[in-house]
Amino acid sequence: MKTIITLFLSVFLITQIACAQTIKNFSKNGRQLTKFDNLGNVVDAHDGEIALFNGVYYLYGTSYDCGFEWGNKSAPFCGFKVYSSTDLDHWTDKGFLFDAKTTVWQTRCDGKTYGCFRPHVIYNQKTRLYVLWINVYDNRVGYRVFTSKKPVGPFVEVKEPTLAVNSEMPVAGLNNGDHDTFVDDDGTAYLAYTDWRTQGSIVIEKLSPDYLTGTGQHVKSVTDGKTEAPALFKRKGIYYMVYSDPNCGYCSGTGASYRTAKSPLGPWSAGKKISDNSCGGQPSFVSTFKLNSETVFLFGSDLWNNAAKNEALANFYWAPLTFAADGSINPLVCGETAVFPKDAANKPITTNGDFTTVCDINKTKQRGQVFSADRSGTLYQLNLTTFKSGYPDADLVVEVHSTDDQLNPSGPALATVNLKQDNLSWAPKNYALKLKVEVVKGKRYVVVIKSATTTGCYGIEYNEVETADNAVISNNAGGQFMEEKGKALKLRVGIK
Repeated sequence: MKTIITLFLSVFLITQIACAQTIKNFSKNGRQLTKFDNLGNVVDAHDGEIALFNGVYYLYGTSYDCGFEWGNKSAPFCGFKVYSSTDLDHWTDKGFLFDAKTTVWQTRCDGKTYGCFRPHVIYNQKTRLYVLWINVYDNRVGYRVFTSKKPVGPFVEVKEPTLAVNSEMPVAGLNNGDHDTFVDDDGTAYLAYTDWRTQGSIVIEKLSPDYLTGTGQHVKSVTDGKTEAPALFKRKGIYYMVYSDPNCGYCSGTGASYRTAKSPLGPWSAGKKISDNSCGGQPSFVSTFKLNSETVFLFGSDLWNNAAKNEALANFYWAPLTFAADGSINPLVCGETAVFPKDAANKPITTNGDFTTVCDINKTKQRGQVFSADRSGTLYQLNLTTFKSGYPDADLVVEVHSTDDQLNPSGPALATVNLKQDNLSWAPKNYALKLKVEVVKGKRYVVVIKSATTTGCYGIEYNEVETADNAVISNNAGGQFMEEKGKALKLRVGIK
């Protein structure tokens, strides 16, 4: 018989209001929350979108797990990820849209370039193909296009597209940037994209019937400049475009504005601001979902990691837009939770703990989690969620100790596991560590997490709880361990 002791409290939030459910974005203390997939790893898909195909939500985004850093010429390109969900809460990792480890894609997208970003997928009912557009900076047009028979890929690259704007500019320059793909009710598709040659004005261009290239029919200067990240949608016969105002790469707290028109090719109205900080992030997408008799316009904001280098730690803000009687978009509220109509086929939202990241384990800081054995037997496995940041120069060490009366580690380690820094990810992941430690029922033990690194740090996930049977402890510069009240690490032990 095997027993798993879960050292974090499972706090379930199930809110149902009539036929509604909630998306939880922040803790009650206003902290950003980490989203995890079915494997217990962080959801690592950024600057993309959520699409709904055949009753399933798909989150597309750029991965930062391998250590991509904007502006670091030696940083690798990590590729584009996709996750699936039936409730916007439980996400299943469906892998990469295509193999980005090849020499071709590393040359196109690694740190020596501006990178590759913004995966957007639309479905073409005539060709029965899913079409992927991504933003690149290794060619003149600024985009590459792919097709697949499935929403999760694999996607295969097709001929390089052509667009009306910046077609005569130098190759591999800052020509066209952040974009969005939009399919109208009649099946006509459009591309909204950022024109960097006009310092960030937005262009909208009609796409070919197969959605693989532009047609030349376009409208320029939908915005005046210093904007990016357009998101097109249609509501009650009116076209809307939400965008980042101003543009600001990896900034936390960028404004969001919108404009309206009676046609995708304009004329477009003047801009109206709906948020000064996009709920702590930067606008990323607005997705249209038809759920039963209701249509939802889900606004997404990338909560960048305070413009830090490790953007694998970036979180998300998702909430439906609301509208006034005259059709204007109401200002964003940025609340802890957002009400979302519930599809009859979907389950209520459940939040499995309010976890956040901290990265401070190094030569001068250790952390630990105390636990009580619920039975006598062998501690055979330890599941720890951890990550690295800033290029540590020493491995991460995990030890199991007995404790003294003050919850400090007592005596030599009962078990020690070295996690090689080269094998750890930049995104928080669940690592299953194999152990063989005899434990006694009712006795307290402590898992100590430490490193001798003098650069960078290692991180953990924790949640804040009112009461916890198992204490979190930490120390500074090798001093006495102190208990951290009201915290619990994301950690599990298995005893058999």
